[in-house]
Formats: sequence, structure tokens, C-alpha cells
Amino acid sequence: MTKLFNGNHLDLYSINSDFTGSRYFTIDQEEVEFHNATTIRIWFNEQSADFPSHWHTAMEILMPVENYYDVIVNDSSYHLLPGEILVIPPGELHELIAPNEGKRFVFLFDITLITKLKSFSDIQSLLAQPLYVTPETYPKIYNDIYQLLTQMCNEYFSQKEYSELIIYSLLINFFVKFAYNRINAEALFPKVQLDKQKEYIQKFNALMTYIDTHYTENLDLETVAKSVGFSKYHFSRLFKQYTNFTFGDYLCYRRIKAAEELLANPDLSITEVAIQAGFPSISTFNRLFKQHKSCTPSEYRSKEHTFHNP
Repeated sequence: MTKLFNGNHLDLYSINSDFTGSRYFTIDQEEVEFHNATTIRIWFNEQSADFPSHWHTAMEILMPVENYYDVIVNDSSYHLLPGEILVIPPGELHELIAPNEGKRFVFLFDITLITKLKSFSDIQSLLAQPLYVTPETYPKIYNDIYQLLTQMCNEYFSQKEYSELIIYSLLINFFVKFAYNRINAEALFPKVQLDKQKEYIQKFNALMTYIDTHYTENLDLETVAKSVGFSKYHFSRLFKQYTNFTFGDYLCYRRIKAAEELLANPDLSITEVAIQAGFPSISTFNRLFKQHKSCTPSEYRSKEHTFHNP
């Protein structure tokens, strides 16, 4: 089979009809049907139908190749033009709005194993929100990211032996590009002297690892700020620069992600899930979970059970 991408040229006619497809779901959760018992699915999609607000446990990447594609993730809207890329983290509620005519690639990955890697904790915050990748938003890595996605397409549609392993190696490289882009000290802390920039990066890398392993504890802003040698005000400002989140919002995000995993265990009560995920009370857990996931923990568990036990 001919390669889909030769340099920057995209040969849409080389795509086997087995890989063009539609997506279907009920309620508001999509059950991803991976191809050939793998944990990867890539579609060449030409549907003009819209997809109402839904979510799934897979990470999704959208890349239009002809005409635009509109996407709403939670309360944020993205008008994707051909060549632009949107990475939607697992579990995020999103809506897709298609033009009357258009073509785009849709990538779906189960990234559970990758997130278990120790070094992934350093970049966990990258997936706390969608990544809108264009030559303007990520000028230093856009071309690399685009090429990695095109390589994934070539591997997937060629149906060669070991394609799944090759695609996951490319996906890890995909995350590494974002990680190195983020630890560009000059970009993160432009008003800080060079020696201090490196010191801040080291401190924040260690801090993110600490939060990822201690989020169930009673972490407060002042204590965490002191642990890395900053005042509360200075720490808040730098943390926002580093993660694009406030400390409280990121801690909440990390606990909710943990709760999602715990809710898959039917032997745990909702109260036990709240405690094990680090929430101070069941009422706080219910309120914040519904605020972030648009459903209660009980509703989330019920939907998960329905899809995994039809």
C-alpha cells in the first residue's frame, strides 16, 4: 500500500476502505472499538454528522485535512483548520461539529500503560486540559508533532507486522516533544536569570512528582510553597506559569483522575472512593466531581458498569 504521506503530501486515495469509518455511541459515553484487538484506533473520517457532547476513556487527537472542524471541550471552543491538531485528554466531555463537507483524521489511544511510567508523572499536567497545536501555539515542535502523527497513520494503514509497537513508540516520542518543550526554561520563566531558570525547572519537576504521589494527603498551598523555598504569592504565580493551572485546580484535577480509576472498583463505596482519592468530605467530592465531569460519581460508575457489562 502506498504511503499516505510523502513529505507533506497527503494521498487520501491510498486509504483502504476498512479504515474509513463512522463512530457511534449511546447516552453520553462512547465505547471505543479498537481495531484488530489492539488499543489503537485511527479513522479517516468524512462524516458531515455532528457528535453531541460525549466522553470516553481513550485519549483523542483530531487533525482536519480538508475543511475545518469545530470542537467544544467542556466550555472551550476550537475552530480547527486543516493541519491544526487538538489533543483531548481521556474522560473530557466534548462535542464535535462537522461542516457539510470535510475530511479529517481521528486518533484514539488507550494510554493507561504510558501513564504508569514513572517519568510520565513529570508531564501529567500536560493532559489536564486540551492541547491546541498549531505553528503559532507550538512553533518549536509543531512540525515534529505533525510528522509523528503522519508516521502513525502510515504505520496504522499499512497493516505491517509490529505496527502497534511502532505506533506506541511514536506516541511516547509525541509526549516527549511536549515535555521538552515545556521544560524550555527561557519560555517558562522569561523574566528570571538563567541560573534561576534551571533551578526553578528542577524544583517544579520534583514538585509535580511529589504531588502525583502525595495528592491523597492534606496538601495546602502555603506548606507546598515553603517546601520548595518560595513565598505563597511567588509560588502561586510560578505554578500558574508552569502548569497553566492554579495549585488548587491542579490538585483537584489529580484527585478526580484518581477517583475515576477507583470508581471502576465496585467493592468501594462512594465515600471510600472520596477518602482514597484525597477529598476532605463526601459533599466536596460530589460537588467537584459533578463540576468537572458533568455527572455525579454514582452516575459515572453506573455508566462505566453499563458499557463494560452490556
